[in-house]
This record gives sequence, C-alpha cells and structure tokens, in this order.
Amino acid sequence: MKHNFGAGPCILPQEVFKQASQGVLNFNDTGLSILEISHRATEFVAVMDEAISLVKELLNVPEGYSVIFLQGGASMQFAMTAFNLLPEGKKAAFLETGVWAKKAFAEAKLIGDAEVVASSKDKNYSYIPKDYTIAADSAYFHCTSNNTIYGTQMHNFPKTSVGTVADMSSDIFSKAINVADFDLIYAGAQKNVGPAGATVVIVKNDILGKSGRTIPSMLDYQKQIDAESMYNTPPVFSVYVSMLNLRWLKAKGGVATIEKENIAKAKALYTEIDRNPLFKGTAAVEDRSNMSVCFVMENAELEKPFLKFAEEKGCVGIKGHRSVGGFRASLYNALPIESVQVLVDAMKEFAAKNV
Repeated sequence: MKHNFGAGPCILPQEVFKQASQGVLNFNDTGLSILEISHRATEFVAVMDEAISLVKELLNVPEGYSVIFLQGGASMQFAMTAFNLLPEGKKAAFLETGVWAKKAFAEAKLIGDAEVVASSKDKNYSYIPKDYTIAADSAYFHCTSNNTIYGTQMHNFPKTSVGTVADMSSDIFSKAINVADFDLIYAGAQKNVGPAGATVVIVKNDILGKSGRTIPSMLDYQKQIDAESMYNTPPVFSVYVSMLNLRWLKAKGGVATIEKENIAKAKALYTEIDRNPLFKGTAAVEDRSNMSVCFVMENAELEKPFLKFAEEKGCVGIKGHRSVGGFRASLYNALPIESVQVLVDAMKEFAAKNV
C-alpha cells in the first residue's frame, strides 16, 4: 500500500477516485464521458452549480461574495488580483513568507506599485513575521496562508482596515476561516479541492470595478462572475472531481471535523520529530504548518538512506522541495492518520537501527 505525502497534485479520497473513474466511462448515465460532455449541457451546469454551492456551504461564505472556478492555477491569480484590485496611484502591501508569496509580489510589480511590508527571508522563511505595519492607504494586503516549501502557516491574520487577499492554495478547507475577514481568497485545486486544472476564487463583490484600468476579459473577475465560471470552456474534469471531493468533505462532517483530524495528524508527526534524535523540524514551533510538515536529519548523510527506507515502507512523496532539501510530509485532508502512523513508525525503526 502507498501512503501519499506528495505536495500536489496530491492524495484524494479513494471513493472520489472510484466515482470519478465511473464518470469518465459514463457520466450520470448520459452514455457520454465527463471528458467529452459539453460544458453547456444541463448535466454539467448542475455540476458547476453544486461545486459552487458546496464551497459556499462548507466555508460559510456570507452574502455579498461570489465563488468562481477559473483556470491558470494560483499563479494566474498573482497577476489577476493586481489587474482587478490595484489602481494607479495606490500601492499593494505584501507579506513575503516564501517562494509563492515572492512570486505573487513580483507579478503585482509588473502591473502596478507594491511593497513588501515584512519578510522572513532573513531566516530562510522559517517563520511568519509579526508586528508589521500595513499602510492604511494600501490598495490591499496580500498574504500566503500556508507555505508548502518551508512548512510555515499563518494561524492568525492581521487585523487591518485594508482589504486582505489570501492565497490559500494549500490549506483551504483544512480548517475553519471567517471569509468575511477577506476581500478575496484564491486557491489552486490540487491540494484539498480536487485535481490540478481548476482554481477556486471567493471574492467580495463590491471591491470590483474600481481599478480604473481596462482588464483583459479572461482576467476580469466581473466578467467571469457574469459568465458563471464559463466565460470560456472551464476545466470540466477538474471541476467535476472537485465537486465529488467537496461532497465527500461534507459527508465527513465538513471543515470542523476535518480540522480536528488534521490537527491530530500534525501533532503525531511533530511529536515524533521532536522526540527522535535523528530528526529536527525546520519551522519556528509557533508557526508550524498542519498541512506541510518540513524536517531534516541531524546527520545529512542519513537523508538518502532514510528516504529509501521510508519508500520501502510505502511512504511516497516525502522528499523535500529541491530548493531546501530534507523532507516534507504533506498532510492534506484525504490523507488518513494511519498513513501518518506508518511514517512515524518508519522514523522510529530507522532511529533504532542508526542511533
């Protein structure tokens, strides 16, 4: 059995895979595959409607917000947010906590004025900055809620009069959030939502149409809202599987239930990292991520042998990002705690043989 700790595209529930595979062969008894059905067909419009409805229900999205499914991944949102929300003469504020936050800032700078208000680059992004100032006249404040490469997570968001934009690609639906605290949330699907190809955007309606610029149609949130996520052909299969996965999450008890499971998984793994003499965590304890657990070995020469040992136990996808090395265990919603226990047991066994 494989225990998939991959950072994304990542593990999804087995029952979702089975339902999706049936849809590939015969979608809703139409005699057509989900891969070939028209996105304008009544059956697929119902899928899109249900996917949007489930996002709203599971996250308690308040009135006055729209939910859309787009393409281009979270990386497209780096530019799209700036096109829509950054007027000339205004400056966007960015919190730099890792590679993706840095890229989001760089894209915004291509479109308008932006500044980094705080950064954790000085310690290789191993912590979340605190006690920084966001200028009251900022166009918006942008942050990345979870940093997969470095294993840090924002457990709290700053209180500010400025609208907050959050990239929640790797922890959306993993814990309760108050959507009303944000003007815009975006997330690539391929972590906790569904397969790669779709991006979920939750946007406060009254912030739109104020940039003062002409926006390319595909990058205009209002046009995408007006077209009900179908300005052009949407990523049909990704939206379909996302809908199935959100159904699965609802059936489990929703975000409140999965948050408890995610906390338990992270606690089990961090406890072993802190206890085991061969391993050490890389993120500041108070900022450790419950989704992306990053760690290294005290003796770097043992990293390759441990990686091989863990893979022999069925643990795949734990190799750290190429830019930082070490290990990274992604504990997304669909990963069962039994898989975490297999990794913990492998760490214990390896230590018994190598201490």
